[in-house]
Amino acid sequence: MAVKEQIGIAREAQAPGRVRRRKLSREVRNIPLGLLFVAPWVVSFLAFVAYPLFASFYYSFTFYPILRSPRWVGLRNYGKLLTDRLFKVSVLNTAYYAFFSVTSGVALSLALALLMNQHMWLRPFYRGIFYAPTLVPSVATAILWLWMLDTRYGLVNMGMRSLGLETIPFFTSIRWAKPSLIFMGWWGLGGRMLIFLAALQDVPRSLYEAASIDGANLWDKGRHITLPLITPAIFFAVVTGLIGAMQAFTNVFFTTGGGPADATLLYGLYLYNTAFEQLFMGYGATLAWVLFVVIMSLTLLMFRTSKLWVFYAGGARGEG
Repeated sequence: MAVKEQIGIAREAQAPGRVRRRKLSREVRNIPLGLLFVAPWVVSFLAFVAYPLFASFYYSFTFYPILRSPRWVGLRNYGKLLTDRLFKVSVLNTAYYAFFSVTSGVALSLALALLMNQHMWLRPFYRGIFYAPTLVPSVATAILWLWMLDTRYGLVNMGMRSLGLETIPFFTSIRWAKPSLIFMGWWGLGGRMLIFLAALQDVPRSLYEAASIDGANLWDKGRHITLPLITPAIFFAVVTGLIGAMQAFTNVFFTTGGGPADATLLYGLYLYNTAFEQLFMGYGATLAWVLFVVIMSLTLLMFRTSKLWVFYAGGARGEG
């Protein structure tokens, strides 16, 4: 009897090991099936992300006019940037456009969110109206504003003429071309407005009540309660807005084409012209990698400095 009990105890002790081995063998048999399911994503990633990424990096060191085989030239393309006038013009235009479009866009979006956060009649309707333009394709938006801001037949200038005011050459004047592009960007403020609106509604009401008891006015509440607690949303809007502005292409391509006199030649448009119109793919790849490095550097810089001004729940600051 003692022997049988010992054998039973030994079998029970070995049972978990057999279960683990059986489970492991089942997982090993399922590996081919799992690989089959992830194969479409892996193939698409390698074909449409990894290969173009490494290929463009290689082409940035070559002279590659597309119709001929690429020829290695080393750092010549990067050195050419120092003497390329259009490169400098596009950088300055893009810096101007990015700074003013992001700052004005964030400020107006926040102001609109504050307005939509108030109790008013038909508030959901107004929110939908302000968000609806973000659903319009960018090409359709560019053509729409090209027509509305036309110097002779645009609705804006026709309205100004009817009031006895002088017309404004929005897209044909060096002075007004870039501000007109920035003004067009305000059409899509609804997306940022929703982000700020969600952040505003997440601010605890109890903080405002406590501030009112302490005698704080509306300005004090906004400065010391609302603004610090929505800094994560502001940070998100600034980062994504800057990345989008640095790559702006559609609006300027369909409205001004870079004119007049290269006043709206943004970096993305210059990159497109170089690579796909002039067919200098090697130099175009160089421009693309410079843009990538600049955007990545600015993004990392903003993340590093966010710990100085971004506040999260509980009073903790963002980690850079």
